[in-house]
Parts: sequence; structure tokens; C-alpha cells
Amino acid sequence: MSISMVAEHARWPKENDAIFGLAARAKEAIDKYGRENVIDSTLGALVDDEGNLICLETVYNELKSLPNAAIAAYAQVAGQPDYLEAVQQACFGRYKPDAHIRAVATPGGTGSVRHGIVNYSNPGDSILIADWFWSPYVTISEEYGITVTTFELFNDKNQFNIADFKEKFEDLIKKQKRLVTVLNTPANNPTGYSLSDEEWDEVLNIAKENAKDPENKIIIVVDCAYIDYAGVGDERRKFFSKFSNLPDNIFVIIAYSMSKGYTMYGMRSGAAIGISSNEDIVEEFYYSCMHANRANWSNGTRAAMEVMIRIAKDPEKTKAYENEVKETKTMLRKRAEAFVEASKEVGLEILPYRDGFFVSIPYENAKKASEELTKENMFVVALKKGLRFAVCAVSEEKCKTAPAIIKKVLDRIDT
Repeated sequence: MSISMVAEHARWPKENDAIFGLAARAKEAIDKYGRENVIDSTLGALVDDEGNLICLETVYNELKSLPNAAIAAYAQVAGQPDYLEAVQQACFGRYKPDAHIRAVATPGGTGSVRHGIVNYSNPGDSILIADWFWSPYVTISEEYGITVTTFELFNDKNQFNIADFKEKFEDLIKKQKRLVTVLNTPANNPTGYSLSDEEWDEVLNIAKENAKDPENKIIIVVDCAYIDYAGVGDERRKFFSKFSNLPDNIFVIIAYSMSKGYTMYGMRSGAAIGISSNEDIVEEFYYSCMHANRANWSNGTRAAMEVMIRIAKDPEKTKAYENEVKETKTMLRKRAEAFVEASKEVGLEILPYRDGFFVSIPYENAKKASEELTKENMFVVALKKGLRFAVCAVSEEKCKTAPAIIKKVLDRIDT
């Protein structure tokens, strides 16, 4: 008879991470057959055409030039003050909302998503997310006795499904009187979809209508982890200005990450940025998040914060950094355009793509499709509703050929 020592609330299925497991199999195939004969579309990180992780020179030159003490020292629990200023500039650019704003450093965007979900939901509440989602939203929620409700991201015309969002939103707010909704935009993981400015207006109109009941508390968490690789220039940041002058009972939390824009995936640095028309509400947010920081991970990575601070304070370094991001962003967009165009040519159905690291293929039997694709030396992540292809990790040339291989395999399964 087996014995369990783990407390009931912390007992979970014995499951390894499926994405990292598939990535390990892709590496084995590369070692066996050669990189040129394998398409590894598993991990969400920028990779060059030779399969090497892209690490921005401006970022890592700065990191390596830091004095030892700046790397080794503890950061303040809420984050270094200069970092908390710099991260707002990095996030908002020219579109900082006209509102009271406070930031707290977190380990990547994950930490800020955690604060948004856990600090603003009661145990037993349900949060609202799209049905194409990043799986840790569920992991974070279930850790704290919070459930997840999904709305359909796309309607039958493959447009943002504002009607289903409204229905699910109003059902939950009516029952709970408080609601956290997480919107992963721009450059949604896994679809590559970004809400347009007009779609943001529709979302905020629903929030404002429901905010007329003063008992309702509405929290919108914007997971913008991929924002630095979305749109042309800073067009995908315009929506931030829409968070100006909102009713007091609508609170916005931006989950910002240094992982993508600064290619500092493993350095674990980001920020939760609170936006409100009411100063007391952002002060409450700041101290709530600072307490949660101390309780969960104590403080963030000082070296990553120092890198952002030093780049932000030096106009020449800022320009060099921005040029590097622009160059990498152009490469990513060319890959995505190649995949989208090739999908049209071979008749492969994909979800609407606007920006970012991933393209998704809707398919009911995704696990089987993923497994069958490995026989073609193609490694694509299976999700509940389809396949996620990481254009960020695949050369433009392979992005042109991949859709035909996927279509062939799906057709084979269907016959």
C-alpha cells in the first residue's frame, strides 16, 4: 500500500512538461539526422537559422560589464526604484495612460500574472481566459483553489468573439461580484492574434457597463509578454492609452516580461504594473504585490534590472538595443509571413495571425497529429484544440515548407 506525505492541496498528477519533453526528442532527431533535416518547432524562444538561441548583443555586453556586486547583490523586494521607472517606459513607450501607475518587479511575466490572478481572486472564484491559452494560467489558478472559465477566442467567421466574451464575463461577474480576466495580447500565445484597437474598445465598453454596479470589481490582466515583437514600430502599444480615466472599480494590471524583448528568458525578470484612476487603489496594489513577492520568491534578479536601467539611461545604448530588436523583429515577421502564405497555397487551415512567436492550426486530434509529424522529423506542440507552430524557432526556408508537410499528415490521419 503506497503512502502519500504531500498535503492534499499540493498533490498533483505525476506529469512532466510535454513541451520540454518534445523538445528533447527534437534534439535527439537533430543529433541523428542533422539539423537541416529536422524542423524543431517546440520552444517559444527566438532561434537563428543555425538553431542557436538569439541573445541580443547590447543586452549581454551590458550584463558582462556589470561589476560583481551589481550581479550578486539582493534587489529590493519591490524592485530597484530606477528599474520600476525604466520598466514603465519600456512597456508603454509613447502611450503611457493618464492614470495613477505603480510597478512591482516580478520573476518574468509569470510572476505578474500570478499576482493578478491570486491577489485579486478569492478561493473558489473563476477567472476568465480565452480558449486558446498559455497553460500556466490554469496551473497558477489551481495552485490557489481558483478555477478557470474560457470564452471562445474566435467566432465562426474567425473574428474576435466579443459576443462570447461578453456572455461569459457577465455570467461570472453576476455570480462573483469580482472578476479577473486575463487577455494575452498583443501576439497571443499560442495563436499569434492581437486585439485591434477597435476590439479593445468593445472589451472596455463591456467592462464599463458592468462597472456601473459599484459592487462589481473588475480586474483586467494584460499579459503582453510578446509586445516587443508585435506590429510595426510601436503601433501595438496604442491601446495602453485607453486605460486612462477608467471607473475606480476597473483595475488594469500589465504583466510585462524581459524574457522576449531583452532575450533574458532564464534571468527571470519582469514587472506587474497597476493602472487606476484612484491613487489609493494603486497604492494597495503595490503593497499587496510587495507582500506576495516576499512570501513567494523574496525578490527579483538584480542583474537583469541593472541591465535595463543602464540601457535606458544611455541614449546610444538605447538606440543600439532598439535597432537590434527591430532587426530580430523583421526576421520573425518574414518567417511568419512565409508560413501564413505557404498555408494558403496548400490549403492548411490556420487561425488568424497578426503578430508574435506562434501560429496555430486548429485540429481535433492534435496529440495524434503531433506524434505522426515526428515521423516526418517535424516537432510541433499539441494543444487541446490544435497544434502550435513556433515560427520564432524555425528558419524562413523551413517555414515555407512546413505547411505542406503538416497538411499531408493531417490528410493522412483523416482518410
